[in-house]
Amino acid sequence: MKSTDLLPVSEALARLLDAANPVTDQEVVPLRQAADRVLAEDIAARLTQPPFNSSAMDGYALRTQDAPEIGAELTVIGQAAAGHAFAGTVGPGETVRIFTGAPVPDGADAVLIQEDAEVLDGGRIRTRFTVTKGRHIRPRGQDFAEGETVLSAGTRLDYAHVTVCAAMNHPKLAVYRRPLVAVLATGDELVEAGQVPQADQIIASNTFGIAALIEAAGGSVLDLGIVADRADLIEAAVDRAVAAKADVLVTLGGASVGDHDLVQSSLKAKGMALDFWRIAMRPGKPLMVGSLGAMQVLGLPGNPVASLVCGTLFLEPLVARLGHRQPPDRMAEAITATPLSANDHRQDYLRARLSRDSEGRLVAHSFGKQDSSMMKIFATSDCLILRPPQAPDLPAGAPCPIILIRPFEG
Repeated sequence: MKSTDLLPVSEALARLLDAANPVTDQEVVPLRQAADRVLAEDIAARLTQPPFNSSAMDGYALRTQDAPEIGAELTVIGQAAAGHAFAGTVGPGETVRIFTGAPVPDGADAVLIQEDAEVLDGGRIRTRFTVTKGRHIRPRGQDFAEGETVLSAGTRLDYAHVTVCAAMNHPKLAVYRRPLVAVLATGDELVEAGQVPQADQIIASNTFGIAALIEAAGGSVLDLGIVADRADLIEAAVDRAVAAKADVLVTLGGASVGDHDLVQSSLKAKGMALDFWRIAMRPGKPLMVGSLGAMQVLGLPGNPVASLVCGTLFLEPLVARLGHRQPPDRMAEAITATPLSANDHRQDYLRARLSRDSEGRLVAHSFGKQDSSMMKIFATSDCLILRPPQAPDLPAGAPCPIILIRPFEG
């Protein structure tokens, strides 16, 4: 394949997502575990809220006809508190001391707040404010009525959603299963974090970042561990992903076609249909996409930064699509702090830090060296400057599109 035959990023992403079918499996979870899950069914109220006309304030429940003007005097005949309703009826010239959340007694049609009532001797009060019908009363069903659909299937639940679900008397909710993503790192040179590498070995770092990205996008991770550069071991790991019914298999490294790059050939031996391989992007060119039965396959580069860039651009939206979610909108615009050279046929993603100028505009400060093995600058970057193919020289201060790696509050 010639360099000019590399697949454009936009086409690669479209083909990956077009093949992604959102999960349909459901599971029922306790309400305490439902936050950040996606509803699989519409949720209707099982009761009416509030279930009665309730007082919105501490004060006195009365009949407006008994207080047509300031200075009316009324007799207090009882008390109503939350959870303790007044059993009688408010009659002419009567009032009931009432507290917030208490049912409004029969006969009463307004609440006079306690600051507007003058307490007199003999269990009486005098009004010091004009009383209007319905004032400070929350009518029955003001929030929702029994049988009313309040939340729709597909809603990603947050703290407000679970609160209203509890109020509607739903202790459990039906949600979509999280997409299961199997992650496989390959390479004789890799050892687990915490071990002591030999002189020709390195720590397998990609797995941790990719797993965290998957979980943040709403997926579950099946860690297949590190597999040496042996076809039989790679194929055995693939079998484990298939047996677990993973929705996606993500491989880290080994997807090229060198003598020691056995992932692609091993997957083909297991029946993978290769959709495409090699993308017109930097870093991240050796990206592989295919399918093995119902399982999608995404082969990420072995270089840590290339792996994370591809994870952000391809894996995050894939997991979101499978899990009925919208991926975060990471696109923004900044001005470049330094000149940028003209680009070739590939789409570049330059690691950069952000600041703001005196006018409040975002300013992107690209790192001078952009090697795809340099994890430290990726970890300290706020964004990626997107340089499209054939982009011309860009002077300092020119606008440039950026992809936010993390929220920038500066």
